[in-house]
Amino acid sequence: MKSIVILDFGGQYAHLIARRVREAGAFSEIREAGTPADELKDVAGLILSGGPASVSDSDAPKGDSKILELDVPILGICYGHQWMTQELGGKVKPGKTKEYGKVEVEIQADEPAHSVSGGTLLNIGYPSFPVWMSHGDEVIEMPKDFWCTASSGDCGIAAMEDTEKRIYGLQFHPEVKHTTGGDKIIEYFVRECDAERWSVEDYEKSITEEIEKQVGDRKVFMLVSGGVDSTVAFTLLDKVIGADRVQGLLVDTGLMRKNEVKNTKEALAKIGFDNLHVEDASELFFERLDGVYEPERKREIIGNAFLEVQAEVAKELKLDGPEWLLGQGTIYPDTIETGGTKHSDKIKTHHNRVEEVQKMIEAGRVIEPLKDLYKDEVRELGEILGLPHDLVWRHPFPGPGLGVRILCADEADVGRKTSDIGSLLPIKSVGVQGDGRTYRHALAVFSDNPCEVTEELWKQSADIPNKNQEINRVLKCTSHAEPVEYKFTPGFINRERADLLREADNIVYEEMHSANLYEGIWQFPVVLLPFGASEGQQSIVLRPIESIDAMTANSAHLPEKVLKQMTDRILSLDGIDVVFYDLTSKPPGTIEWE
Repeated sequence: MKSIVILDFGGQYAHLIARRVREAGAFSEIREAGTPADELKDVAGLILSGGPASVSDSDAPKGDSKILELDVPILGICYGHQWMTQELGGKVKPGKTKEYGKVEVEIQADEPAHSVSGGTLLNIGYPSFPVWMSHGDEVIEMPKDFWCTASSGDCGIAAMEDTEKRIYGLQFHPEVKHTTGGDKIIEYFVRECDAERWSVEDYEKSITEEIEKQVGDRKVFMLVSGGVDSTVAFTLLDKVIGADRVQGLLVDTGLMRKNEVKNTKEALAKIGFDNLHVEDASELFFERLDGVYEPERKREIIGNAFLEVQAEVAKELKLDGPEWLLGQGTIYPDTIETGGTKHSDKIKTHHNRVEEVQKMIEAGRVIEPLKDLYKDEVRELGEILGLPHDLVWRHPFPGPGLGVRILCADEADVGRKTSDIGSLLPIKSVGVQGDGRTYRHALAVFSDNPCEVTEELWKQSADIPNKNQEINRVLKCTSHAEPVEYKFTPGFINRERADLLREADNIVYEEMHSANLYEGIWQFPVVLLPFGASEGQQSIVLRPIESIDAMTANSAHLPEKVLKQMTDRILSLDGIDVVFYDLTSKPPGTIEWE
């Protein structure tokens, strides 16, 4: 099948690019960056992805330079843009300002005509428009025969083209929804290519064939959480191989939301699932997490405990043996954030990607029918499979549950005052900048009206992490008007902290529904921090998210009245005396704090 091939230089968005191409109606596939040109001579077009490395690094991923001589359209994005610039004789150097998040670019005038749009590839109808940047290096000198099509305040060559050879370079990411007109830019590029057609309906047909081939005459022991991913995967497996060959397992880790186990069991039973076993393993999880503070270690423990419980239940129910495969609702962000492609940086290890699972995958003992899909594609597939709307559009909930929303530390880290408007929190969180993992502080901002977030503050929330290497998040304190002198309490995950976060999370859930905001917000993590304004007290972070695919995200703008109601109710909980509102986009912050 003639396709548009994405060469993966390790960017977090490689599969997102592939999906955007599919949305434009063309078949796409992903291959390693170093794929030889001889193996690509029959493709419809090439897209060179971004990546976490610098092109000047000795171990930076390289492509075959002969691909640039192929007579097919080529689009370089971010690192791909920089790599092909170097290969074609241009120059790349570290930028004076690293750009992360939304940046305004301006179209350059007096450009030659382009065959697709009657102008540049960027002919989307705006003289200037916001784009999504995530880079430290930049092109400072274009190769011969290229002309600059766009620039930003800090990046002189934000886009370039060689019209005759149909080679295009973009420093920004057109594949993310936050780039205005990015879908049109990719659509224009796709028009240049002669590729096969693709749709989600086609994917259902192909994955059905793949499931039948992989499973053969075996059976599947499916790990179910009640979220959309595992439910769609469970439904798909039931449909393809039959419910009599699929056994679902819902593990109560003690880290679920309030009434989550009961509600999940009832929801699945209502739509006809009677092949679900529920196992209460909460004591085991709390025991294993006792005294553990490091985020990656927590994820590994939770992931391995899942497998241990799965193995014990399988033995009890006589579901072990070579005739059984382990089923998971893994989707692509889980894979790429764990460093699942050759050159990608590890952002965090997902519980369904711990070492033991990886070994099982290599041994052919795991089936993951959704592993190449993003959240919105999973939802679309769920609708195609006939699942109820409320179940398909439930807010995502991480596999490790509240375990990654209860931050742990045995001692305070910094927490010093940094400016007149805020202070660093005495704990770090995970972020993502330039396709790489960061572990940095959040800056808390204060004002006389704690629940008001001004447009200027929203702008600052994007600017501050770009200009300060200590910071990857900006928060607004909604409980205090003046900076707080934090009182740190060493803490790890236990039932008491889990119960406290469960109550705060439930308050947020109730207030979202009361204000009719639930379906307008993609996800709403509620995070517990081990410090407060008084001894023994803790803090809550509100993290409402707008996203489509989890690869990029904006902080959702909550109405002041709703924010105050949530804050007041959370402050009424025994043990909480500070509340924050996370204003950070992804990048530079991840959706979850760990």
